[in-house]
Amino acid sequence: MKTGRNDKMSRQKSLERQKKLSAFGRKLKVLSVIVLTVSAVAAVVLVMPYRMPSVLAMKTLELEGNEHLTDDELRQIAGLKGNESLLTLSGKKVYGKLLESPWIQSASVRKEYPSRLRILIRETAPFALLDMKGKMFIVDDRGRLLEELRENSVPFLPVILSDPYQEKNAYREAVELAKTIKTMGILHRSQRIEIIAHKPNEIAANIDGVIVKIGAGEHEDKLARLLEIEQEIKKRNMPVAYIDLRFAKKVVVKTVNEVIR
Repeated sequence: MKTGRNDKMSRQKSLERQKKLSAFGRKLKVLSVIVLTVSAVAAVVLVMPYRMPSVLAMKTLELEGNEHLTDDELRQIAGLKGNESLLTLSGKKVYGKLLESPWIQSASVRKEYPSRLRILIRETAPFALLDMKGKMFIVDDRGRLLEELRENSVPFLPVILSDPYQEKNAYREAVELAKTIKTMGILHRSQRIEIIAHKPNEIAANIDGVIVKIGAGEHEDKLARLLEIEQEIKKRNMPVAYIDLRFAKKVVVKTVNEVIR
């Protein structure tokens, strides 16, 4: 009797082990299927840009907003070679490269699948010309150098005579003065304006041949005084040597024969 009972228990244990092995086998098969599926998907994703160029390759590049920059220059700035896949192309990276150019104020990059890339930029407007040791540069309203001027004919812009590297404070003052001159309409009323900026307190502007000593700070107040005295100078038809606005609440006009205060 005991032997029969032991045989029965042995068979039960054997069945339980078989069930466990069977369950483990099924789980192992499922896990293997999952691993193979993930591997296959990863392989397809990695291979697709190279195996399906006709679907994912950038065939059309639309560039908008560039006036000073040529299409070729804009492509070069963006780091585009022309054989990119939209799937692997990083729009964030292209955007970052575009904003590294001082000529580009803002930009947007958009992928339009399956084969179009659109880039829209807003260019920085030329603000002034910098005469630095005989070389002329176009600068923006923050004083950043955009490019060296290589043409003789340019739109009328104020010229700043300074060195932004050796005369930083004077140069910053000159840029702010140029902004005030533009805001107050003096730029449009004059044929030529040069701002001489080597030392902040000695900043002067040559406005149509008349030297105006302005110095640092309070540009709007000083230029308002200049506009007030301008009519008196025209009325008297006086040859002016220079006008000094550096004194508080007054104007010194040096003429050939006299000084008007």
